[in-house]
Amino acid sequence: MISADLTELIPGTKSVPKHLELNINNLENYLKTLGLQDDSQPIVKVFEHGESNPTYYVSYGGKRMVLRKKPPGKLLPSAHAVDREFKVMSAVGKAGVPVPNMVAYCDDDSVIGTPFYLMDYMRGRLFKDLKLGEVPRSSRREIVMAMVKVLSQIHAVDIDKVGLSNFGKKGQFCERNFKRWASQYNMSKTHEIPAMTKLMEWLPKHMPQNERVTVVHGDFRLDNMIYHPEHNDVLAAIDWELSTIGDPITDLATCVAAYYLPVEFTHPPGLKGADLQSLGIPTLDEILAEYCKLNNLPYIENWDFYMAFVLFRQAAILQGVYKRSLSGQSSSSQGKVVGLLAETKANIGWEIASKSKLTPTTNNTSASSQIQQTRNFSTLRSVGRQTIMSTLARPLSSGAPGQVGQMAVTVEGLSPRVQDLHRRVKQFVRDLVMPLEQVHRHHMQSSDRWKILPETEALKAKAKEQGLWNLFLPKESDPAGKYGAGLTNLEYAFLCEEMGNSMLAPEVFNCSAPDTGNMETLVRYATEEQKEKWLKPLLDGKIRSCFAMTEPAVASSDATNIESSIRREGDHYIVNGHKWWTSGALDPRCKICIFMGKTDTSAQKHRQQSMILIPMDTPGVKVVRPLTVFGYDDSPEGHGEVIFENVKVPVSNILLGEGRGFEIAQGRLGPGRIHHCMRLIGCAERALELMLERTTKRVAFGKPLAAQGSIQQDVAKSRLEIEQCRLLVLKAAYMMDLYGNKVAAPEIAMIKIVAPNMALRVIDRAIQAHGGAGVNDDLPLAHLFAKARTLRLADGPDEVHMRTVARFQYAKITRPKL
Repeated sequence: MISADLTELIPGTKSVPKHLELNINNLENYLKTLGLQDDSQPIVKVFEHGESNPTYYVSYGGKRMVLRKKPPGKLLPSAHAVDREFKVMSAVGKAGVPVPNMVAYCDDDSVIGTPFYLMDYMRGRLFKDLKLGEVPRSSRREIVMAMVKVLSQIHAVDIDKVGLSNFGKKGQFCERNFKRWASQYNMSKTHEIPAMTKLMEWLPKHMPQNERVTVVHGDFRLDNMIYHPEHNDVLAAIDWELSTIGDPITDLATCVAAYYLPVEFTHPPGLKGADLQSLGIPTLDEILAEYCKLNNLPYIENWDFYMAFVLFRQAAILQGVYKRSLSGQSSSSQGKVVGLLAETKANIGWEIASKSKLTPTTNNTSASSQIQQTRNFSTLRSVGRQTIMSTLARPLSSGAPGQVGQMAVTVEGLSPRVQDLHRRVKQFVRDLVMPLEQVHRHHMQSSDRWKILPETEALKAKAKEQGLWNLFLPKESDPAGKYGAGLTNLEYAFLCEEMGNSMLAPEVFNCSAPDTGNMETLVRYATEEQKEKWLKPLLDGKIRSCFAMTEPAVASSDATNIESSIRREGDHYIVNGHKWWTSGALDPRCKICIFMGKTDTSAQKHRQQSMILIPMDTPGVKVVRPLTVFGYDDSPEGHGEVIFENVKVPVSNILLGEGRGFEIAQGRLGPGRIHHCMRLIGCAERALELMLERTTKRVAFGKPLAAQGSIQQDVAKSRLEIEQCRLLVLKAAYMMDLYGNKVAAPEIAMIKIVAPNMALRVIDRAIQAHGGAGVNDDLPLAHLFAKARTLRLADGPDEVHMRTVARFQYAKITRPKL
């Protein structure tokens, strides 16, 4: 056995210790088979970093390489599979994931004792500590987010396209992975660890029910990234030993495990208790939000499971390292120390699990359930502007009652928590809100109509007390559930439908426009100071808000046409503009306006606009009049025509920054853009319910109206249209949750057309069945009709949405741009 000294300096390497020596003559002969030639033997050093597969630096024939091999001695089954490591890195590299160039794989044990592979050596920076003390504070956030970006690239790899279809079993990854590491832990156990025993009881009872299937790295951490020597980009993700096909959230949990480890922890150095703001690194919530954004994912509701799962796995791995260190097989001098940390990580994992509010999930070990949990409802690929939806080869199997694939189609398909919320919202609307409708209608026709109705405020207090508050804010905007109920768009759709049964209901639950869109805007784009001043009281229901975008002089549904100006003068902005249809502007509780105008007319078309916060009591803000909608002034909120004349506000009131207005407008029209469609389903259901009640009690021509053939046809048509529309709305919400608003754009455009037109037809039939009573304000039908008709404009004209749908259709056949 021979080892050569290294004449060139390679950071992180040392002389090869006795137990890891290689047969240099055999290695040289193998390198010659690859076409490499040199006058001297290969130069070999071992990398100090790592406790698993021994990793060497090899220089020969003018080529600098890294060699990874299995460790010597008896190994645990399926561990240290360097062949898989070589295969996955070769595959994902073709898909654009940053990895080293793979040179060769050798499965001949006679060369250096165990199988190994070679890849190009990449000179760059390695960081072992997320505190990143060795780099300037200004670079730390960028370095961390670059790692998150690479993780997203890995999880976006098309498994079939890169030849990894058979790289691992698809589905039930956490269950299978748990069994593997539990088995290996038991095989390597040197003493009893109570927390591991408890985790092995808790984890199987809380397995995820709907796992995504992607390539997973398996040990994705900062210290497995090679960064550019000068820039903050990742050159390569390394150490793919544990890679397979599985649940990507396990990678994410591995990536951020340091946030759960105390600062005194050494492997890896922990962040719990550290001053993250002072360090200049992103918070855990920010990392999760960035990952969800890059992958178009909703908030990860069962995050506690994944963290407990990953810490259990790490503890099991560390226990294996510890046992190998006792037998002299560990590749690191720190093996014994690292192995002793297994118990600490297990304790932290159990602490997370024991404090978790997750309810046990159903057993998913049956064959039929396994098929259900491992498939996706659909696979979407984006080709330019073309969106293709292709159902997986396997037939669509039903899961829980009321569920198709992973998409709930009835309330029964929702989680127990959301079913309970739905039940309570429905009961609240029926028992408390609807009985108040006539009182509210009389109030709207009185001389006091611009004053707040006390009964409405009392209902809001009850809803807040019962936890039926701020249900609208989607996980994608609030992944940590800090501000809202943490519902997905799909889950909220069912609740929003119930709110649509009554015109009063959305406000009662603090889920009414324009506050919902404004609150989401502040959550996404406001500074902490702005959130404290305006978002908090909005979330508490103490104030209300308005949104000033539409202008009477231009077609301002296209934000690039906006003419209002926002001009900077020193430490202030001077705002001028003429706005109308500023809903909520007349409400005495309206204290803040989000105003859209142009800060730079010479900039690129979509970089001219900005948004700024304007307190309604600022001098120069003048509400000219309320506008009516088919005669309804919608008091006490109203739709204001507002003049902004030389309105002076501090520079600190700008949202996100100058030129970011169009970007904010698109974000603001995210989930909120389909809330109206969700509510319209409820409006139609209410109209149909009133129609059924009327036609069973009203007698004409000697028999109830319900016996008339034409009435029966109207009822049947209404039911058909409601069901069709609901499914399309649910599909759009589901796609927004799973793939993001951009991919879901065709479906969003479709429901903007379908929902209001469907509601108008159903409401019109109900009005017809009621005769003169249908157009009178004794019933909600006339007002519902006016609202539904308005939404064919307020959410964008039908013609614009038709154009969008048509363009997506033409894009599929790659016709010339229209």
